[in-house]
Amino acid sequence: MPPITPFTISVDESKLRRLHQKLELADFPPELDEAGETYGAPLSDITRLAQYWKDGFNWRAQEAKLNQLPQFTTKIAVEEFGELDVHFVHQKSDVPGAIPLLFVHGWPGSFLEVAKLLPLLRGGADGPAFHVVAPSLPNFGFSSRVSKKGFGIYEYAEACNKLMLALGYDQYVAQGGDWGSIILRALGLYHSQHVRGLHTNMVLAGFPKPLNAPIRFIYSLARHVLSNFLPTYSPVESNAIARAIDWRFGSGRGYFAQMSTKPQTIGYSLTDSPVGLLAWIYEKLISWTDDYPWTDDEILTWVSIYYFSTAGPSASSFIYFESQAKNRDKDNTDKLQSYVDLPIGLAYFPKEIANLPRTWAEGMGRIVHVSESNKGGHFAALERPDIIADDLMTMFGKGGKAFGVVEGNNGY
Repeated sequence: MPPITPFTISVDESKLRRLHQKLELADFPPELDEAGETYGAPLSDITRLAQYWKDGFNWRAQEAKLNQLPQFTTKIAVEEFGELDVHFVHQKSDVPGAIPLLFVHGWPGSFLEVAKLLPLLRGGADGPAFHVVAPSLPNFGFSSRVSKKGFGIYEYAEACNKLMLALGYDQYVAQGGDWGSIILRALGLYHSQHVRGLHTNMVLAGFPKPLNAPIRFIYSLARHVLSNFLPTYSPVESNAIARAIDWRFGSGRGYFAQMSTKPQTIGYSLTDSPVGLLAWIYEKLISWTDDYPWTDDEILTWVSIYYFSTAGPSASSFIYFESQAKNRDKDNTDKLQSYVDLPIGLAYFPKEIANLPRTWAEGMGRIVHVSESNKGGHFAALERPDIIADDLMTMFGKGGKAFGVVEGNNGY
């Protein structure tokens, strides 16, 4: 069993000096009059943040705050890719029988997203307790860079599962959004003997297929057709479908097209230009959240984790390319959207970029818990940690429909 080593973030001073030098020499593009956010990240926002990053932002203070999180590293062997150094947050509860919980982030997220959840999941009189594990996915944060082609969703799931096993959690539950929601699907499909329940805040589900689910197919098709004439979808569902269509076919998917086809090309800009990296991520932080009151320190800490990441600022882009590879049967969309016989919880937030209706989601697995919130967006654990924590405690707590799914661990 590989050793578990305590980890402290400590960015070399030379990297800070180089960042400040690059920011000092930054050139900014002009902007159209009254452009707003229509054309992308506003010039006034990026110039203000870049100036503060250079002259006012205190990385050492933020680094000290991050180091209050219980962080570790260990080596995880991924089939055909060798050993990777995996960084992770691991908060163990003092409650006997606490439930092991794997938290999986996406892009442009990181392990930082779990920070507000940790105090809510320690356990107490109001609900069950959880041992929380939040890794930096390979190519993200302070985990290794993958240097070999073909590291896709299957491998991310394998790395996450092996991390939980290395920590002694033979059975566990998992929560995630963005790429995390897709990695959860792979965990349920390929590692269901270990992962015993799933909860996601990004409901990616295919339209029911006639052969796999004929009753749901007929019902969903009728609703879909009638929606042109009658309000057969609820307002929440209609809004979610509209946002998903805009994200898939409208103005919000340019980043996906670039990183899923030519990640190396955008990688030069993300690596060489801190301003380019800032704008690339900032646009999503603003447009994918629900009027979240970002502070400049929060934004720059978030972006700095990418800038100072072990794998480098460009590495995280490659998950988009590898997940789209047409010769990867294990990552096939139909396969990852197939039914898994596990209890699943869904959290719907109004500003999530893509959430599909409940009738579609029934094909994901045994849907045992659904919540709908009137506030919140893509980074749910950051924006609405109260809702995510309440969902988990309700779903896996006493009286919940997934209570006792982890053998010997019921959270009390």
